Amino acid sequence: MEKKYLIAGLSFIVDAPNEAFELMWNYEPFEVPMTSEQAVSSESKTPLLFTLHVGDFPIPEDKKHVYTDSSDDDMPRIEMSRVLSIRNCEEDDWLLEEATSHAAPICMQLRASADFSEGWLTVKEKDALKFGIDNSAMLLFAFTSLWYETLEMHASVPVKDGKGYLFLGKSGTGKSTHSLQWHAAFPDAYLLNDDNPILRIINNTLMVYGSPWSGKTPCYKNLSAPVGGIVKIKQAPYNKARALKLPEAYAYMLSSASGLKIESKMMDKLYEIIAQIIQMIPMLELECLPNPDAARTCYEALTIHDL
Repeated sequence: MEKKYLIAGLSFIVDAPNEAFELMWNYEPFEVPMTSEQAVSSESKTPLLFTLHVGDFPIPEDKKHVYTDSSDDDMPRIEMSRVLSIRNCEEDDWLLEEATSHAAPICMQLRASADFSEGWLTVKEKDALKFGIDNSAMLLFAFTSLWYETLEMHASVPVKDGKGYLFLGKSGTGKSTHSLQWHAAFPDAYLLNDDNPILRIINNTLMVYGSPWSGKTPCYKNLSAPVGGIVKIKQAPYNKARALKLPEAYAYMLSSASGLKIESKMMDKLYEIIAQIIQMIPMLELECLPNPDAARTCYEALTIHDL
């Protein structure tokens, strides 16, 4: 069975058994008809980024390990290898083997074509099926959407007065807590996404979109807004905002954007997109307490004061 999903004006297909779709309730707001013409965005026909097949696929034993991604002990670990192409192409396929944490055993294997336009997911244990689908779709989306001026971010995003504000920082620094303070300070504010929003430049405007991936907070809104600002959150015993210098802004964006560090062409494109964004949007560092006044300080710095 196949279903198509539309995120940030970009589409992908999941080919999976019914039991997999029963777990994919977070994708339902983004589903579009398979039988219609390609969904049409406000700009042009929607590109199809990739197709993800979910099943029991043979994994070749002859693999060449190239990279391990495990930045934090409590974050998923990804082992990346190259294997002979399943489609007899000149370029080798990718093999991404993932565990739920640094020390956990591998629970999913994603074989992907050289350009990540097609993936074959095998999950070793039934309990890991949703983890496997979510992480495979997130990785394939991040790697293929770059070519459409798009970034998958690690951030929390409230929306106020029709504009979205991205809060960046490592896990545990208070991104989600600060987003909650926006609703406390401004009752009209709402949460768009709490972990993996999507940024896309369209007609020289930076837009932020909801996604099916929102971490521990169930927030899966098929909505979008122009970006009003991007903020690096830092815990402090006071509330104070300052404008970031361009090198600082670049570094913070780079640490929060998803990309494949070992692929030079992909990273060159990611660098290019970040360079555009930091010159389009106000960026600050907010040293703050977990209280509504922090939200007011942040909003005033972004919208009232000339930074």
